[in-house]
Parts: sequence; C-alpha cells; structure tokens
Amino acid sequence: MSDTVASFLDECADLDALVSDLDEQDWARATPAPGWTVAHQVAHLAWTDEIAAVAATDDAAFTAELELAAADPLGHVDTRTEEGATSSPAQILVRWRAGRQRLAEVLRDTPSDTKLPWFGPPMSPRSMATARLMETWAHGQDVADALGLDRAPTARLRDICHLGVRTRDFAYLINDRTPPAHPFRVELTGPDGELWTWGEEGSEHGVTGSALDFCLVVTQRREAGDTDLHATGDAQDWLPIAQVFAGAPRGARL
Repeated sequence: MSDTVASFLDECADLDALVSDLDEQDWARATPAPGWTVAHQVAHLAWTDEIAAVAATDDAAFTAELELAAADPLGHVDTRTEEGATSSPAQILVRWRAGRQRLAEVLRDTPSDTKLPWFGPPMSPRSMATARLMETWAHGQDVADALGLDRAPTARLRDICHLGVRTRDFAYLINDRTPPAHPFRVELTGPDGELWTWGEEGSEHGVTGSALDFCLVVTQRREAGDTDLHATGDAQDWLPIAQVFAGAPRGARL
C-alpha cells in the first residue's frame, strides 16, 4: 500500500516539475482534450484528488457530490474542472499539491479492506491509489502532448498496465458487449526491458508490445493502430474499446 501511494506521489512530482515553471501563456495552451488547457488538466487533477479524499472520509459530502454528478452526468466533471481552472496557475499548483498530500495520508490511514465509494465501482485504498496514479499519468500525457514533449517511461507503468488488464470486462460491459469467458494473455515489455505478463501462457487470445503503448491505449491517449501493440484472437476486439477509467465509453480523455 505504501509503495502504491509513493508511486502516485512520484507521478505527481514528475508532472509538477513539468508545469511548475511554465509561464501563463503555456498554462493557457490547448491540450488534446477538447476545451481543456494545461490549467484545466492540473485543476482537474486537483479536484479529483480532493474528492477522492472526501470519498474516504466524509460519506455525506461525497453522496452530495454523487447527486450533483447524477443530475449532470456528462457535464459534472467539466463543470468542476472549469471552476478550478479560473484560478491562477500559482493557486492551482498550491491546491493540487495540498490535495494530493492529503489524499496520500488518507489512503495510508484507511484499512486495506475498506471499500471506498466512487463515481464507478467502489475501490479499496490501494485500487484508489492506483487509479489516481493512472489518471495523473494520463493527464500528464495530455500536458506533454500540448507542450510537444516526450516523457521518459518509468516502472510505474506496471501498475497502470495491471489496471488495464483488470478492467477488461468493464470495457466490454460499458460498450454493451459480453466479456469473453476466457482470460487473455498479455505480455508487455517494460521501460527497462523486463517482460511483464498476465494470464495463461500459450493462449491464442492476447496482446503483446510495449508497456508504454498499452498504457497509452487503455487510457485512450492513442489508438491501438498507431502503436506497436499486436493483438490475437478475441483480444483484437478488446483493444479498440479498452478503458481504465469510469465514465462513458470512448471519446473522452478523462
């Protein structure tokens, strides 16, 4: 648990280093997410970290947030993000830094068998930490794309890959499709050349390629056809709909 939270904070620190010295013009730069600037991306992370801590500590307050989201299921995230993005870059950074530290403390203090409510299925503290790591990395990719920068992949991608594998059935269900009864074999090459694997060896249904490309696809930052990923059998139908985050299927860089 401590390692997962530490990885989340490390991912935040890498993105922080990317944006902390940007001028206001760069903070206002458009990112691949329609209507979102760099400021929107960081403000979104700040709000999401804050509301994740609320989910773990204040049932009534989080229930109220869920009710607001239910009343505007397609616009709630944008509304909260837009509210945050009206602040200055310095204010957004202060809010984000405080919120992520608060969330880290909360997750470390929450019993491991607790199920935390969320906008999707309830999650354990470790799953929440992994989800926050994933989302920070994904929105960090949006920022890097906007700035025209390449980021060095790290071993933290393994947690995102694991989440991508575990959410296979979720991706089928939100697309009104029946998940395959059999597991897939996933073989991915990590940044240091180590092979990361999931599923039974020898399966005719699987995915091979780089861990980086797999993360880009399951977070919907790249189309599978634009990567080196190779799918066989039923896994060919999975990659185009793969999705690690809660929400509507495809089309939104959440």
